[in-house]
Amino acid sequence: MVNSLKRTTLTLSLLLAASMALSACGRKGDLDLPSTPVEKQNLRGSETPKGPDSPFLLDPLL
Repeated sequence: MVNSLKRTTLTLSLLLAASMALSACGRKGDLDLPSTPVEKQNLRGSETPKGPDSPFLLDPLL
């Protein structure tokens, strides 16, 4: 009884390890280029209006 439980646990562990190792395989190659040029990326971030800095609930703890 104990041997079959150990064997089953070992088999399931090996299957889990193999499936996790295979699932980590991704697409091999260079990173994708951004869709917008660098000049426009910098402008896009400055277009959003910034409101007043409101305090956060946990600020007194910091």
